[in-house]
Amino acid sequence: MRVEVLTGAALAAALDDVARLRMQVFRSWPYLYDGDLEYERSYLQTYRDSDRAVLVGAFDGDRLVGASTGAPMLEHADDFSAAFDSSGLALKDLFYCAESVLLPECRGQGIGHQFFDQREAHARRLGFAHTAFCSVIRAADHPLRPTDYVPLDGFWRKRGYAPLEGVVAQFRWKDIDSSDESAKSLQFWSRRLDVATHLQTDA
Repeated sequence: MRVEVLTGAALAAALDDVARLRMQVFRSWPYLYDGDLEYERSYLQTYRDSDRAVLVGAFDGDRLVGASTGAPMLEHADDFSAAFDSSGLALKDLFYCAESVLLPECRGQGIGHQFFDQREAHARRLGFAHTAFCSVIRAADHPLRPTDYVPLDGFWRKRGYAPLEGVVAQFRWKDIDSSDESAKSLQFWSRRLDVATHLQTDA
């Protein structure tokens, strides 16, 4: 297993594989995402168009088994700017850590931490003061919630992240048990990049 940082043409060349990983991994709880490749290609166009985006890929041989993306939050302003209106944080100061997807059989080897390490290092090189990501909010009694599900809040807090009070975005997608799209609430988490974290090996 190896982890590589991809930008520019190498990033663009890997995005179809990222799309397929997103469709596979995000079908599971808590996203329950019923995606299609056409939408995925449209969504990921932001990373093709950006000269400041990053893709951190986990490879088993030549096969992409995990991926994590990031780009300046301003490049996602149409989706998320309203959520930050009263936050006191300027979008220009935020680097957005978007999806992290990793096949289940490849978890528990520290790759989740490497995904954050590399995106945060990329954000620092670009001069950003904060990183942020969002997580979907689901009801505790949702019928598709696995009985053995363990939230990632503890992992994120170890990384120095904390939820931003009241900074909640709305996004629409179709769940695997639905015939139509519906709005989902996404809670933002953030951290300052001048506070170091230490690499762990439990994610």
